[in-house]
Amino acid sequence: MPEYKTGVVVTTTGSFYTVKVEKETFVCKVKGSFKLKGIRTTNPVAVGDIVSIEVGEDNNVQNAGWITKIHPRSNYIIRRSSNLSKQAHILAANIDRALLLVTVNYPVTSTTFIDRFLSTAEAYNVEAAIVFNKTDIYDASDMEEMQKLRKIYEGVGYRCFEISALANKGFEALMDYIRHGVTLVSGHSGVGKSTFINGIIPDAGLKTAAISEAHNTGMHTTTFSTMLPLSDAEEGYIIDTPGIKGFGTLEFEKEQVGHFFPEIFRLSKECRFNNCTHIHEPGCSVLRAVEDGTIASSRYRSYLSIFRDGDEDSKYRSAY
Repeated sequence: MPEYKTGVVVTTTGSFYTVKVEKETFVCKVKGSFKLKGIRTTNPVAVGDIVSIEVGEDNNVQNAGWITKIHPRSNYIIRRSSNLSKQAHILAANIDRALLLVTVNYPVTSTTFIDRFLSTAEAYNVEAAIVFNKTDIYDASDMEEMQKLRKIYEGVGYRCFEISALANKGFEALMDYIRHGVTLVSGHSGVGKSTFINGIIPDAGLKTAAISEAHNTGMHTTTFSTMLPLSDAEEGYIIDTPGIKGFGTLEFEKEQVGHFFPEIFRLSKECRFNNCTHIHEPGCSVLRAVEDGTIASSRYRSYLSIFRDGDEDSKYRSAY
């Protein structure tokens, strides 16, 4: 008789998945096909998924198995996988929060990228926070830009942290925030994710690389997603993901986009029309708030960008 077990996916490497079942781990492949609401995904199984496995035999793999079922997800973070692609990529599932590591320089993280990540987190019921990294190398102009961005996002309601992963500074408040539960860490290549994770999990041993000086962009060091236990709290876990260049939104209905921008959603209740798009209608409280600075112009531009996604063949460009 086949032996079945239930565990959590802790590593994904192409077509192989490492599943942790209590103190055991199994190297598994997918048995059959899985679909997420009819969306084609590049990775049918994601780190954080709770799965059922059939323990099998493989002469080349110890503790081999087959994933036979994905249990219902409490949430997940998903993005359009690449430009002009109709497929999606799930970054992680069943997470308690998502940290977006950003840098105002070395390399630059655009507000459009930040807002697309945050709106997707809102859409899929994931708490999100922003971590500004590399504060040790910012000049006065960079620091001013960081404080401006922090004021915007804290004003919306997002928690923000300032750290230097390389100098190991600013970790205290952040560690208190992530000490329990499962935390996804995401961001552009080059923002310091691997250095950050090595700082909070000293034995993680993740590879790091300098950014390209010619283009002020990062180079990929993480090639697959993995879940790592925090060194000082057994109940806490970090999910490390490869750096991403762009963040394409997926299946956002036009009338729902404003729901995923908290400040727009709050003010939309005061608009003259219930179906206000916040673009041209008279009596629009959102447009009025943009004009008087209550809503940041960068946030509104991001809203327009996502709202108009459906009018384009592509969900995003690399600059996002």
